[in-house]
Amino acid sequence: MELENGTSDVLQQLDNLLSSSNQSWLFGAGTSIDSGIPLMRALTDRVIARANEAPDGQALAGIQEELDPHCHIEHILSHIADRRAIAERCKNKQVQFGKAKFDLTTLEEFHRRLLCSIAETVRWGYIAYNGEDRPERVGTSHAPIVTIDNQTAFVRAVFNHRQTNVDKRRKPVRIFTTNYDTLIEDALAMECISYWDGFEGGAIGFRSLRFGDDEPVSGIRAQVIKLHGSIDWHLGSDGRVWRVRDSDVYPEKTSRVLIYPQSTKYVATQRDPFASQFDLLRRSLNSTKENVFAICGYSFGDEHINQEIQLAMERRENKTTILAFASKMSGVLNDWANSTWCKRLYVITEKGIFVGGNGPFAQPLKEQTLGWWKLDGVTRLLQSGPEACV
Repeated sequence: MELENGTSDVLQQLDNLLSSSNQSWLFGAGTSIDSGIPLMRALTDRVIARANEAPDGQALAGIQEELDPHCHIEHILSHIADRRAIAERCKNKQVQFGKAKFDLTTLEEFHRRLLCSIAETVRWGYIAYNGEDRPERVGTSHAPIVTIDNQTAFVRAVFNHRQTNVDKRRKPVRIFTTNYDTLIEDALAMECISYWDGFEGGAIGFRSLRFGDDEPVSGIRAQVIKLHGSIDWHLGSDGRVWRVRDSDVYPEKTSRVLIYPQSTKYVATQRDPFASQFDLLRRSLNSTKENVFAICGYSFGDEHINQEIQLAMERRENKTTILAFASKMSGVLNDWANSTWCKRLYVITEKGIFVGGNGPFAQPLKEQTLGWWKLDGVTRLLQSGPEACV
């Protein structure tokens, strides 16, 4: 394709930014969907189906009667959390969903089983029915269906292609993720890329990072910072946070350490270990030197994360550039495109690239779309360069 001068310049700028020696990535749920881990709607359907198989069907039916028919698991968990707070204040410690009454203990057990169902669905995978060509598939501990091909290809593209022969001059690449799964750290390990995740130890690790601590910047090539926790993080009976394999019976575990999709997400980020994770996010976003913060697979639905990005970018001395890979310009991205810092915003969509309020550049041919906003498309960009992907 013959490129216009402006488009050629934008593609070259994007290529240079992808090779930045100071870069961070933010991954959202969209980076794991092709690995067999469902997005919110399919996750909700799976959790509801499991609850209906268990003695929780009556409680769930009562909750669904009170909520919008299009509600998803975040709304259900938030509703239960709200009612639990009410039950704690009530003299009889009871609440009612539909015609059924529940005491506080029963409600907490119901809430815990829903959270466990979310964790197991993410761990073993679930693919929803989508016509005869794609039947429903349910992963189990004996037959998981989660794959890691896309994450492995991304790691190779970043560390074995873009960083070839210059890794000694680079800072570790920071990879933030809202995903509970362990795909990105597994991919790093399988490609023999040294990384740090705030834990020390071996197969069983203990969390050593505390709020305010400095993270290591030498001797590693990557940092993995899980903003909402991880499927293998557990709270021990001693109050410590451990990284533990599912099959291990030690150390004694009391609960998983995750920020679940419910309205209390912001409150949860104010406590460790999540407070320290978000402290690292702020440090990464606030930079007085050239810095690239790339976003992929993220729906911009977490207001507490959007606010961190916006507050950091509004600082005059900040020199961070945002690369947002998204299917199209959304409400948040449109707001940022009209902000005072819009010149440091590149949005790479299926209809071309927007730089601040300008674009789209590098538009596809009529009625066609570009796939470079998805994880496999980003990987091709890193491997071949933007001009080869137009």
